Amino acid sequence: MRLVFAGTPEFARAALERLHGAGFEIPLVLTQPDRPAGRGMKLQASPVKQFAQSQGMAVVQPRSLRLDGKFPEDAAQARAALEAARADAMVVAAYGLLLPPWVLASPRLGCLNIHASLLPRWRGAAPIHRAIEAGDERSGVTIMQMDEGLDTGDMLLVESRPIAPHETTATLHDKLATLGARLIVEALELAACGGLRPQPQPQEGVTYAHKIDKAESAVDWSLPAAVIERRIRAFDPFPGATGVLGGEVLKLWRAEVLPAPASAPGGTVLQAGPAGLDVATGVGVLRLTELQRPGGRRLAAGQVLHGMAVVPGACFTSGPR
Repeated sequence: MRLVFAGTPEFARAALERLHGAGFEIPLVLTQPDRPAGRGMKLQASPVKQFAQSQGMAVVQPRSLRLDGKFPEDAAQARAALEAARADAMVVAAYGLLLPPWVLASPRLGCLNIHASLLPRWRGAAPIHRAIEAGDERSGVTIMQMDEGLDTGDMLLVESRPIAPHETTATLHDKLATLGARLIVEALELAACGGLRPQPQPQEGVTYAHKIDKAESAVDWSLPAAVIERRIRAFDPFPGATGVLGGEVLKLWRAEVLPAPASAPGGTVLQAGPAGLDVATGVGVLRLTELQRPGGRRLAAGQVLHGMAVVPGACFTSGPR
């Protein structure tokens, strides 16, 4: 089976590597254009491009796939490459560009998407973050037959995983990337012998995982401790939850909810010691156990406090928006 692969970040790279290892012929890879990254803001290839080039795969990086859009020359180049690839199917994983109808109709078996949620829950751009933020008990991967809607296509394979109590976006991402890579191989093997049984998505339970905005990183201390703790985990590693203490913006990386009522306004430091910072919230107390000062490393809160003069009664404010 000949495949075109479309994807950009590490989540997609895991699938591309698994497909390559399973022996699928991949004559073409589509990925986002190189972006500035790092302290020097040098152009950096996506994880998918790096792997594809290491294996000698052809790579095309259109800024758009719309023939009538802002970059028609990019779309025309991609169309010529897709026609030359003569693909049986296209696999899409966190690509980052909308696929117009001409792309969806191009491969014989259409386009199969690896989506990191249990559809129809968390359609959209940030399903892993939003599942943790919402306190979902389970997540998973859906292999979906793509159509013109936003993650509305028929489900081909679904497998769920529990979300552990201390799960972060980083740890759940890695688990679902591995799961998605395995499921897409299984789906294509079934497709090759006519064994796939598409199922329409349920009409009930649809939610949308809106893209993460950096402004969301600022902690609202009037919220319940349990909600803030989930957001801290959901925003690890990006964008990172933040709070301002003594004029200094701190990244908040790990916390735990204490079984105690709040006895002060939200954001008030109740206790500072080796175990961490106990902070009052709108409902309950949150103990911050891992912090990061500007220009520093992620450290246990007790270590960070060695270099900060924090006393009970000091007050957190929200980070910059």
